[in-house]
Amino acid sequence: MTEPLPPDDSYLRDLTAATAAAVDRAEPLTSPFAGAPAPVRDRVEAAVAGHRSDLVALSRDLHAHPETGFTEHRSVRAVAASLEAGGHAATVGVGGLDTALLATAGSGAPHVAVLAEYDALPGIGHACGHNIICAAAVGGFLGAAAVVGETGGRVSLVGTPAEEGGGGKETLARAGVFADVDAVVMLHPFSHDVAMHPFLGRRQLEMIFHGVSAHASAQPFMGRNALDAAVSAYQGVAALRQHLPPGDRVHGVFTDGGSRPNVVPDRAAVLFYLRSMRPETLRDLAGRMAAIARGAAEQTGCGVELEWDEQPPYLPIRHNQALVERWSVNQRRCGRTPLPPGVVPEFLTGSTDLGNLSYRMPAIHPMIAVSGPTVALHTIDFATAAGSEAGDRAVADGALGLALTAADYLADADLRLAVHEEFERAGGALDVPNYFS
Repeated sequence: MTEPLPPDDSYLRDLTAATAAAVDRAEPLTSPFAGAPAPVRDRVEAAVAGHRSDLVALSRDLHAHPETGFTEHRSVRAVAASLEAGGHAATVGVGGLDTALLATAGSGAPHVAVLAEYDALPGIGHACGHNIICAAAVGGFLGAAAVVGETGGRVSLVGTPAEEGGGGKETLARAGVFADVDAVVMLHPFSHDVAMHPFLGRRQLEMIFHGVSAHASAQPFMGRNALDAAVSAYQGVAALRQHLPPGDRVHGVFTDGGSRPNVVPDRAAVLFYLRSMRPETLRDLAGRMAAIARGAAEQTGCGVELEWDEQPPYLPIRHNQALVERWSVNQRRCGRTPLPPGVVPEFLTGSTDLGNLSYRMPAIHPMIAVSGPTVALHTIDFATAAGSEAGDRAVADGALGLALTAADYLADADLRLAVHEEFERAGGALDVPNYFS
């Protein structure tokens, strides 16, 4: 057996060095708004500090018992128990999802929601650090809930299942769980502290080609080769990549290529993920992919069936800068300085269903450092970092940042006005369920 060639890491090393230099030059984001009054902020900090050991224990517990999307039964019970210990009742099983959760403190408007994720990846556990997302969100809710009587309005914790490909947030949104929520806040662990990092929109497309079976030696002329059609489509996508916007991604695998070499395959299929930085370009990319599938079918004499989005498609994130500036100010209270956009290379990214909510209401999704600068999400090394002392610190710092940002939103009417004016200038709410129709 020959061995695969190891990738040349010189580009990664140069990129890491250039990023480190850019980090040193970066100017942190500031906010023109005061946020919550100083005494309120102090009480938030005291409340989060009082829950620190429990939050770290929750993170470690989730890390030790990973559950994949829509099966997070133990995890959601652990979240509910943590909330109950903090004095808040939680409803498990909302929006039609057994592992979704909702807890609310306060009453009336405005209403800000802190979002928790707790699903893990098959085989590699919490290699995306959702244990940190969850525990920090619980702490963010408890900290903001401690002062909601002074700020007015409501704060909710929403447990959102199956971010890893299941689109739990979109399912909950369509069920009305966010119908009266004015803004949402959450965080994500990463290799750097970053105030705003782009996440790509994502669609899933399976091209299923149907041909005519025949004996591949005796009567190949009587067949129509579905595998040829699938290969042609794959090559067509390879040619398309040269002409895509820099942020777009297309990657695919064959899911069916026939069963025996001596039979012309009458069925073949290839599954693609399509990613793009803007909803409009994602929609355009989807149209171009469909055209490639139809062309491949026509040139081989096959039929084609297009299966879109087994789970809801993901939109890219629309960040709300006015709100994320408050996050940045609040993180400096923890000794962190979140980087502004463009310092960490923006192509080092993936997709998240938080994007779908960000086109319904103002949202933030800052990144919080738990690993070294070259450790990628969805790796064993990142799973190790998510269960480390650096992960514990991210839970505590992230909880305080989320709690303070939620309290700022509730307490500062000028900030809220700026947040929603920015959202409207960016295009306002989209009809997300029908965007790709």
